[in-house]
Amino acid sequence: MLEQICSILDPKAGQVAADCTVGLGGHAAVIGSRLGSGGTLVIGDTDRGNLELASGRLSGTVDCTLRPIHCNFAGIGREMVKMGLRADCVLADLGYCSNQVDDASRGLSFQSDGPLDMRLDNSRGMTAADLVASLDVDELTELIRSLGEEPLARRIAQNLVRHRLQGPISTTAQLVEIVRESYGSRARSSRMHPATKTFMALRIAVNDELSALESLLEDVLQQATLARDGVDDGRWLQDGARVAILSFHSLEDRRVKRCFAEGARRGLLVPLTQKPVEASEEEIRGNHRSRSAKLRAAMVGTRDL
Repeated sequence: MLEQICSILDPKAGQVAADCTVGLGGHAAVIGSRLGSGGTLVIGDTDRGNLELASGRLSGTVDCTLRPIHCNFAGIGREMVKMGLRADCVLADLGYCSNQVDDASRGLSFQSDGPLDMRLDNSRGMTAADLVASLDVDELTELIRSLGEEPLARRIAQNLVRHRLQGPISTTAQLVEIVRESYGSRARSSRMHPATKTFMALRIAVNDELSALESLLEDVLQQATLARDGVDDGRWLQDGARVAILSFHSLEDRRVKRCFAEGARRGLLVPLTQKPVEASEEEIRGNHRSRSAKLRAAMVGTRDL
């Protein structure tokens, strides 16, 4: 959805842009090319390896000043305040890079066997295996039900606890087999892979994704309030800054929708998308992962578009 994102953010020469989840730098390269030599591009990512890859690629392709930050998207504003920068446009792409999903050692995919890790920043934090080993039945049920919206959450949780009595559940293949067992005959008729929702729930929990998103959204509203009140201290968003968020499942999209609606109701934000922008059929054919993407955007302040 590169064309739609750039159209909405409309980065201009000399401006400051922030890509909160740079990934491999695809969006950032196009945004950075529009900023020119007088502009600044702040790139953040919780995956240090991808941040380094993107920094190397972008440094050879864009003329703007590049400012990499190793943090999740909730921390980008705090770091920009430290640098004395205010963004004119901000992108947060909440999806995963293909190199993360395709790397079996990350444990993000149920398509290949690997360690049950799922951390994007593998230098810290609990792994998915740690969660599966430490949570009780009720806690696992709530996690899988609330974060994965999995109707068979309790049965899966009960089977996880039963299987871990026989030994650690430490690989993605083990987890897949336990979920298949929980589904029973339903596994054959399920529209999606039976493990999809359980993997999503554990991944979200391991990386604290929803809390990070809520922190970013709260920060946007706070920045809009400071802009309305004419307060300069603690600002990292310009008045009129455009914020675009690309989400990939309903738990994320609902939060973005509510935040932007609340900002509009309070006179803090101007919606730039009346309904979520979705990928075209052509893009979906070329990239099946884009089929669930929803793009919402809003502008800080109330000045004319």
